[in-house]
Amino acid sequence: MTLKHFPAEQKHYLPVVILPGGVLLAWAVWGSAWPRWLAMWLVAGAIFAGCKWLTWRAARPTGVPWWRQAAYLFLWPGLDAEAFLFPGADSPPRPTGAAWQIAVFNLVMGVVLFWVVARQWPETWWWARGWTAMTGFALAAHCGLFQLSSCLWQTFGVAARPLMNWPLRATSVSEFWGRRWNTAFRDFAHPFLFQPINRIMGPRRGLLAGFMFSGLVHELVVTIPAGGGYGGPTAFFSLQGLLILLERSPAGRQIGLGRGQRGWTFVMVELAATVSLAFPAAFIKNVVLPFLRATGAL
Repeated sequence: MTLKHFPAEQKHYLPVVILPGGVLLAWAVWGSAWPRWLAMWLVAGAIFAGCKWLTWRAARPTGVPWWRQAAYLFLWPGLDAEAFLFPGADSPPRPTGAAWQIAVFNLVMGVVLFWVVARQWPETWWWARGWTAMTGFALAAHCGLFQLSSCLWQTFGVAARPLMNWPLRATSVSEFWGRRWNTAFRDFAHPFLFQPINRIMGPRRGLLAGFMFSGLVHELVVTIPAGGGYGGPTAFFSLQGLLILLERSPAGRQIGLGRGQRGWTFVMVELAATVSLAFPAAFIKNVVLPFLRATGAL
């Protein structure tokens, strides 16, 4: 059973557009009273809520107990509705003790980075403060809390696989975005974005168009609330699509991209060199640092 067998009607896509659009409209009207970090979280939450709704509707959970549907909608950050709502023939493996320990370790380390380490940098080193805090937040949330949630649901026999699958082990750009980094977005984007675009434009153009769309979504969450750095996220994600095509090209395969140590080095270097496009200076100054002050981290 896959979502491609249950295509959502066009009307079911409306919340994906209306929810973030409504937030941006409200911000345009009353934005002077909102801190920019609040606008960022509201837009991100609205986009996530729309995506969650769409996956739930497309799965058509008729006959699924109400509590399981409510748990998917409100108590699980993943976007693989079918895996969560429809138990398979085999129960998922119970999480190991190591999985629990790693999740707790990530949570603690993320909290330390966010609330303790970030403030240790000199005030003039705003970029170090911002990136330390963002790293800590991602570690605490995506690799800590979300991992603990995955372990908890798997303990009860629900197929809620971890959303982060050791991204630093990726040996190709394709593997990093497709199998390891935030698989919730992949679970949503593959049936609702990449497959429809591929049918219209073909796989190569569809891949590039899908990554460009990802960039536009991040413009809504990052640069518009920040009031600067426009185009950076779109450039970053468009570049990721181009690099995947390079890996898959005869020249890329000949020089060893997409596999082994050389592929891993290529992924890590290109991400380190380009990620500042996705989170420009305006975002750190106007969103991240004020958020740190609001939470008492600075």
